Amino acid sequence: MKQNDESLMDLGLDGLDGLFEKQDEVDLSNAAATNGSRNRDLRFFRQIPVKVTLEVASTELPLGELMQAGKGTVLALDKQAGAPLDVRVNGHLLARGEVVLVNGKYGLRLTEIVDEQLLDDLDA
Repeated sequence: MKQNDESLMDLGLDGLDGLFEKQDEVDLSNAAATNGSRNRDLRFFRQIPVKVTLEVASTELPLGELMQAGKGTVLALDKQAGAPLDVRVNGHLLARGEVVLVNGKYGLRLTEIVDEQLLDDLDA
């Protein structure tokens, strides 16, 4: 370790000048080609898993009130019964929908797309 420290001190700042001069010589001729590849095939990205959650409702309350909660405690939520559920993708509100049964399992029917831009970005 000590030998490395001494080698670094021997370099001085003058030894770094050549590195910065070479930075100015970067070839940007391929930059346009890189930007043109935005419409490339996005199959790879379509396979990345995302977390989809359905939020029935929520509420905000003091921690002390939550700490006093026990079996049988009822917490009032911020939505009316029967209101559409919020569909969140990685925590971001994407849509609203309703619960349906599909072959004895819960499913989701989308009733409203809240963030059209997100879907458009995925299709680009």
